[in-house]
Amino acid sequence: MEWETHPVTPDRFDDFAAVINPNGRETHCWCLSHRLQPKQITELGDGSREQAMRSLCQRDDPPGVVTYHDGVPVGWCSVGPRADIPRLVGSKLIRPVDEVAVWSIICVVVRSGHRRQGVTGHLIEGAVARAAERGAPAVEAYPVDPEGRMDTTMAFVGTRAMFERAGFTTVGTTDAVASRMPRIVMRRDLG
Repeated sequence: MEWETHPVTPDRFDDFAAVINPNGRETHCWCLSHRLQPKQITELGDGSREQAMRSLCQRDDPPGVVTYHDGVPVGWCSVGPRADIPRLVGSKLIRPVDEVAVWSIICVVVRSGHRRQGVTGHLIEGAVARAAERGAPAVEAYPVDPEGRMDTTMAFVGTRAMFERAGFTTVGTTDAVASRMPRIVMRRDLG
């Protein structure tokens, strides 16, 4: 079995779409809510969320990575410089821990039918590797820390255990709450 993770460049966009929007819903989020305001979506995508994301994937630093298992796209991770994610930059709830120019993981999606098969570990490792290739000093994530079973409506942010397995450590807390659960700041230093 072979695992590969690659940036979501234009030639990999359909693979990304197969993971996050397999039913082709026009109003799907396309993982844009943290990156673009509605006006920017209109400007970049002529009103189409899909086209706006396609535009982002043409940039030097595409907005994330897609993981493949034996050539099949099975996971997506939104990762990029925190400074390029407007909702984090302006957040009063998830403030920077320090002055380190971190990259941030803000969304993790495992394709239906491929869950509980180790995809997340490969996906996070691929996202960290991409950040390291691009010179990131560290990667942060903002998971929830559930008591008991996690509310799956918020599963896209991940859990503490998921990131601990990938070598992240807790470096702070946030004022953000997801489904009545506190969110924390976890980091993996790359230096």
